[in-house]
Amino acid sequence: MAPFELAWQANARPSLAHGPRMIPHHPEAAQIHLENVLTALGNPTRLAVVRVLADGQERSCTALLRDQTKSTMTHHWRVLRSSGVIWQRPVGRENLLSLRRGDLDARFPGLLDAILSATRSDALTDASTAWGGR
Repeated sequence: MAPFELAWQANARPSLAHGPRMIPHHPEAAQIHLENVLTALGNPTRLAVVRVLADGQERSCTALLRDQTKSTMTHHWRVLRSSGVIWQRPVGRENLLSLRRGDLDARFPGLLDAILSATRSDALTDASTAWGGR
């Protein structure tokens, strides 16, 4: 493994392989609280990000919120990450995001599917969280 590279395991917290590197806080699955998830998903921007990540693909931070300032993006990633909704992992000079679907489905069966379905079936919510870059 190369220096500063993170070792990842499926649905596990990252561990540092070599050298100093800031690793963002990711709660363990048992530490994910419903009120934190609902708060994170209560923002249209963050809900739009989750809608995009729901396809199971990893995306870079910059590809998701192109028209936002860096501080705004950092805030949204922190809220989603600390609530247990996303994984964020550094790769080179950027961060990749992915949805923690397995953990969320295990903790709150059907919640994510219900929220994603509701955003598609409600025209007002769909319009406010639709992703132009899709």
